[in-house]
This record gives sequence, C-alpha cells and structure tokens, in this order.
Amino acid sequence: MARAWVYGGTIRAMKFLNDQQPAYDLTYGDVFMAPSISDVSSRLSVDLTTSDNVGTSLPIVVANMNAVAGKRMSETLARRGGITVLPQDAPQEVLARVVAEVKAAHPVYDTAITLQPQRTVADAMSLIFKRSHGAVVIVDTEGCPLGVFKESDAHQIDRCTPVGDVMASDLVVLKAGTPLEEMFETLTHERLSFAPIVDEGLLVGAITRKGALRSALYQPTLDTSGRLSVAIAVSISGDPGERAKAAMDMGADVIVVDTAHGHQDRMLSALADVRAAVGNALVVAGNVVTAQGTLDLISAGADIVKVGVGPGAMCTTRMMTGVGRPQFSAVLECSAAARSQGKHVWADGGVRHPRDVALALAAGASSVMIGSWFAGTYEAAADSIRAADGRLYKENYGMASQRAVQLRTKNDSEFDRARKELFEEGISSSRMYLDPDRPGVEDIIDQIVAGVRSACTYAGADNLDELYDKAVIGIQSVTGYEEGRPTPTSW
Repeated sequence: MARAWVYGGTIRAMKFLNDQQPAYDLTYGDVFMAPSISDVSSRLSVDLTTSDNVGTSLPIVVANMNAVAGKRMSETLARRGGITVLPQDAPQEVLARVVAEVKAAHPVYDTAITLQPQRTVADAMSLIFKRSHGAVVIVDTEGCPLGVFKESDAHQIDRCTPVGDVMASDLVVLKAGTPLEEMFETLTHERLSFAPIVDEGLLVGAITRKGALRSALYQPTLDTSGRLSVAIAVSISGDPGERAKAAMDMGADVIVVDTAHGHQDRMLSALADVRAAVGNALVVAGNVVTAQGTLDLISAGADIVKVGVGPGAMCTTRMMTGVGRPQFSAVLECSAAARSQGKHVWADGGVRHPRDVALALAAGASSVMIGSWFAGTYEAAADSIRAADGRLYKENYGMASQRAVQLRTKNDSEFDRARKELFEEGISSSRMYLDPDRPGVEDIIDQIVAGVRSACTYAGADNLDELYDKAVIGIQSVTGYEEGRPTPTSW
C-alpha cells in the first residue's frame, strides 16, 4: 500500500506505482514519474504559479549563495517569474543598494551595460560577460545611446583603445512601449540579436530576440507597487529581528531565516523575534528534513519551511558528519506536514536536472531552491574568468566552507577567525563552467520550465497542486536511471 503521513487528522498518501512501499529513503535519482491518463492538450497551458503567497509564477528560487545571488540574478529571475534570496553575509549598505537597484529596474526590459565613449576596450571587456545579451551600450553624458560594443569588436584591437572608436554606431533602437511581438519582428528583420530601448531618446533598457519571446511567455514577480520582488536572508545569530526589520525597510518582499541546522532552539527563538519584528510579512525558515522540524518551525512563525540538509553540490555535511536525509523523501514528508497546517515548503538543494525539479514539486514543494546549477551563468554574482583553454567559468563555494566562514567572521579577532576556519562543511572553490549552449540563467530556466510543464502533462495536471495530487511515483535501480540518460554520440 502507499506510504501515508497523518498530521492533525489530515492524511496524505503518496501514490507509488504498483503500491510499492519503500523501506528506505529516496533521492531524486531513485524515483521516476509514471505517465497517467491526461486531458492536458498543451504544455503551454500548464499554470506553474506557486500557491505559497510569494507571488511567483514559476516555482524557482535562487539560493542565498554569495557567488550566485546578486543584483543581476535578482533582476533576471524576478522578470521571468521566480525570486532570488540575497545572502545574509552581505554588508547592510550593499544589501540596501542592491535592493534599491532591483526595485528601480524595469520589470520587462533588461538592464543595459553602459559606458561612455572615452572608456577603453579593456573596460568594456571587463563588463560584457556580466549579462547574457553580450553587448555594451555606449552612451553620452545625458544617457543617449551612441553605439553598441560586442566582444567581436575587440578582435585584434589594443585594449587601451577608446571604446567609442570601435563601437558599431549604425544603431537600431526600439521605443519603449512597443509591443513585444513587434520588437521581435524588428530584430529578426534587421538580423540583430540585441537592441537598446529608448524613451524620448534616453536609454531605459535593452532587449534581445529571445528576451522579447520570454517576456511574452513569462509573468514577472512584482510587489504591490509593480516593482520586481526580492528576498533577503538573515542568520539566527546576533539580532535577527532587528536585521529582518532592516531588510523590510530596504524593500525586501520575503524574509528568509537561514541556518544549516534549522531544528534547534536558537532558530525557534530567532523566528519568534523575526515574526514580532515584521508582522504579517512572509517568513521562510530552515533547514530541516523531518516532519517534526517542519511543524516546530511553523509553530514558531514560519510561513514556508526550507527542506534539505546536505544535498547541495557545494555541501560536504553528509560526508563530514553523516547527518542529512535523501532529498525526495525529506520533501515528501515535510511537505505533507506543512500542508496539514496550511503552510508550504521549499525544496532546497539536490537538483541537477529539470526532472529533479519536477519530482520535488510532485513531492509537494511549492518551489525549488537552486544554487550551484545557476552558478555557471552570466548572471551569477561571481566574476567571469577565462580558463587557459578559452572557456569561461565562475568560482562557486559553499556557505559553510572556509571561504564563507572567512567572510562571515571578518570582524572577529584573528584568533577567533582562525579557530572557526578549522571547521568547515563545504567546498571553498569550485569551477562552474558556462555552458556555451546555455550560458545565461534564462537558458536554464527555459529548460526547467519545459521539463516541468511536460511532466505535468504526463501526469494529467493543469497546475502544481494537481501535480502533487496526481503524480504516480515509481522506484528504480541505478541502471534504470542510467537508461534514461540521452546518448549524444553512438555507442
């Protein structure tokens, strides 16, 4: 028979294929979703809006990792319907600036990279890989576009050359407010992938052909004033209530109370302080992997509970301590507990493919948190570095690694810092190479959305709540998992 959990009189039974009842916990790789009869005619008709009141139209949350979550990532995810959690390690003045810039960003048009014509090619090349559109708009002192610089314009050009001397000055600009379909058609007709957008001659943003298509398909995550939404993490140390209140004053839409071991007294105390400080604002807390941990955090004030200990790509907790839990089972149990209380969970970590996102949602998560998968993209907060073989990469690191501890304890004495750095549970440096076919985070979002929407059609689900109700899960062997991998070359 199916495995069932009972909380407060509410029963949730996971539908396992052939009534299999696993005697052990499961990872995403251990399971698959069996197709069911479906009347969903098109994956484009599937509604991926989340039910956790965050306001996201896609169930994707960027994890609060220093090398991943920043201004560019926050803007981009919010425009496409997700949300980003800014890290708790960032100085307050930096957080305030980032939130202000995200809130000031256009909800549809991308933020252009700009330089004045007297700046050098070296300056342009240091900026061009910070966004996926691959162009720098050259502007005058008033903000009027003069030309566009792309990486190809730097070929065999001295890096000290003024960028105004090598920019393409034969500009095609698009007027703000032009219908997205018309923008796409203009770019296609002109054989362009990118164009600046102007309002009364002044630069207000940029758009690509793919960007125009995406803006027509995705709904941005907006606050009540129509600005892009963003979340901020706070730790349980110090005065979490005060920091949460400061984050709300900056304009944060969601507060995430974050620590590796969320089921502890300090977390419960911190949650109570945060709840008192922010009133009815949305509060997320974690991490836990059990039903009791979920219920305790909800009782202390959490609206959403983060689930996951050790599944992240940069995390060494399980190998160092033996503590953690296979993620699919953790999400399954914790989501049932949360739903019995009218609350929700975010599945935090362990996703490496779109299938994993679909399975986390089928297990009951309202959204899925992603960190390292997004680390190797233009929008990740880390700087782009070119390897000896010419490939671009970014350095990623875990939030319990020695590198993160050094940043977090920079105000401690040298002795205290050195003592804390002896104990780490994360990778301090990992090269995350940009995929030439999917170098931007939006490319990965497209891939995830396509996979999740198709999974819903296979399950006969029009939305995520129906996916949770209708999904039928089977258990597979390692070779069963390997059989599902594509074979790009002949064997």
